[in-house]
Amino acid sequence: MATETFRHVTVLLDEAVELLVQNADGFYVDGTFGRGGHSSLILQHLSDQGRLMAIDKDLEAIACAGERFGDDGRFSIAHGSFSRLGEFVSEQNMSGQVDGVLLDLGVSSPQLDDPTRGFSFQHDGPLDMRMDTTSGESAAQWLAYASEQEIADVIFTYGEDKFGRRMARAIVAARQIAPIETTAQLAKIVSDANPSWEKGKHPATRAFQAIRIHVNKELQDIEQCLDQSLEALKVGGRLVIISFHSLEDRIVKRFIRKHVKGDEHLPQGVPVTTDMLNQRLKAIGKMLKASAKEIEDNPRSRSAVMRVAVKIA
Repeated sequence: MATETFRHVTVLLDEAVELLVQNADGFYVDGTFGRGGHSSLILQHLSDQGRLMAIDKDLEAIACAGERFGDDGRFSIAHGSFSRLGEFVSEQNMSGQVDGVLLDLGVSSPQLDDPTRGFSFQHDGPLDMRMDTTSGESAAQWLAYASEQEIADVIFTYGEDKFGRRMARAIVAARQIAPIETTAQLAKIVSDANPSWEKGKHPATRAFQAIRIHVNKELQDIEQCLDQSLEALKVGGRLVIISFHSLEDRIVKRFIRKHVKGDEHLPQGVPVTTDMLNQRLKAIGKMLKASAKEIEDNPRSRSAVMRVAVKIA
């Protein structure tokens, strides 16, 4: 399928790049290339000496990168999860020298809008949900063998859906009759098992989100990437992260807060100086959200939260 078939509207574009790029000659990492919205604007802010390395799990994103920026010598892209950011930066001989890391978390619009990817209950298609279709198991493969308890835990934990146990029971019962292989099948099963339909929200929303997060190991990848980003950045380098739901933002917020506060387990009764705290980050401003105009133009931006921090040690 052509990479330009499905359009992606980049959220908090100007705000993110303005806060990220402080050195036009620097080396930057776009950990979530998507369709290149942020990367394109970052490159516009860089000089001929500046460099940008992008990362993406999705082969369609890799193809898009080649089409858009393949002739730009300042740009390179790595195929894989941003949980390997440290490895990719090391390959560029830039460990501890990165000027900024940008992460735009979650699923992209082209992934949601393409029925063949299996992310959305709004279009029938194969139940895949993998961001990287070259590795791992699909949602259909996982649901074919996972225990009722595991499925319930995933839906409750990652979807924050109190009816996860009922949905899991319905999934296990349904797969004994026929394999669950399409998004329409799964959407009907979990919707029928949901006794309380929220106004304005499809009853399968939380379950689909939960299974997608599990299949792609999204939250584990964020935690690994944040730790590696801190080591990859140079002092003065910036971390800019856009989250789209509370689970992502909670991880980001806790990470920044932890490294802003520094060590908490120092011996009692010992006078503590600032340098003993091992504070490594400073938060830049408060969290930012999309403007009313941006939300009107792109409703998917309404849940976006951006947090920014600078490495200080």
